Amino acid sequence: MDSRSHMPVTAALRLCLHGLLAGLLGLVALRAASDDAPHATAVVVVTCLMAAVYAAGVLAPAVQPRSRAAALWLTVLGAVWLALLVLSPNALWVAFPLYFLQLHLLPVRWALPAVAVTALAAITSFVLHGQETTPGTFIGPLLGAAVAVATVLGYEALFRESERRRELIEELVATREELAVAERTAGTLAERERLAREIHDTLAQGLSSIQLLLRAAERSLPAEGTATAHVRQAREAAQDNLAEARRFVRALSPPDLEHGSLAAALERLRGRTGSPGLIVQFAVSGTPVELPTPYEVALLRTAQSALANAVQHAGADRVEMTLSFMDTSVSLDVVDDGRGFEPGAVSAPASGDGGFGLPAMRSRARSLGGTLSVESAPGQGTAVAVTLPLPLPLPHSTEDAA
Repeated sequence: MDSRSHMPVTAALRLCLHGLLAGLLGLVALRAASDDAPHATAVVVVTCLMAAVYAAGVLAPAVQPRSRAAALWLTVLGAVWLALLVLSPNALWVAFPLYFLQLHLLPVRWALPAVAVTALAAITSFVLHGQETTPGTFIGPLLGAAVAVATVLGYEALFRESERRRELIEELVATREELAVAERTAGTLAERERLAREIHDTLAQGLSSIQLLLRAAERSLPAEGTATAHVRQAREAAQDNLAEARRFVRALSPPDLEHGSLAAALERLRGRTGSPGLIVQFAVSGTPVELPTPYEVALLRTAQSALANAVQHAGADRVEMTLSFMDTSVSLDVVDDGRGFEPGAVSAPASGDGGFGLPAMRSRARSLGGTLSVESAPGQGTAVAVTLPLPLPLPHSTEDAA
């Protein structure tokens, strides 16, 4: 009943309880022997029997709080104590450690009646033995019972509160670790996207320009000659490095774009966002064309942000996404039937996928020469549309069409 308790009772308290019961039983036996009381031998024998029963329960692994073994052990221990009460009025004081045992091992609904019966038995025994009856005769056992109840129940209440606080702290620590991991992941993805955008806008565009200039120089030179060969080699080197730069940009793209096209990534996003309370539809309009990685990233992030806002803030039941390929531009429309808001009066909250709110979406579209439009009103839903101009294809000859 020590280490098996659901409460962290310290070793010192357990030893105090054991010592208290042993001391009181020794006092009963000593008083009976020294006073040459009637049935002195029987008192000593029953006292030793009660000590043995108590020790057996303490050492028995099956005696655990709220268990049948504990109830059976307390019943046997109580029966031996009642026999000791019949033999000696001094056994009254053994009731005090019994209170704690009953409150510790029995459910509250059984412990309180057991404590009351124990106190009543102690008082009745004292009276029946013809001892001098004083207010202390009644107050002592009753006050001991009240102190025991208040101590044990108060300690259990403090323990439950401590457990709730411990669980809350563990949840907070776990949440903080999850947030730290999410922040690191978001930071890593943002840095990868930034590098990809910088490489595309600087290195890749510079190599494209060099390739165009070298092609023009190659055409202006004679068909044969050392200069023409050098220009051709330089153009081929620029072309190879441009292809390498584009592969590097693709490697830095978001994981959703690593396997498949933008349309496939948006379809997977639709599948992840849909739920029994929310219908998300996705459609592709026009003839899909291959887009530069920064374009795909911008459109995917816009879709993620718009969907997150529709789910977390708009309370929408239905969302429609449309990816449209036109002759000179590509656009993404995300329309929901949520509660809407006033675009000019309040800044839309950031989404939950990394903080891409309307300002971030607009800035991303503007960096690629595109536009972002938002149409919304309270109770009218929200329509977000981003349009990006398609980049002009590079002129190429038949020998480098690949």
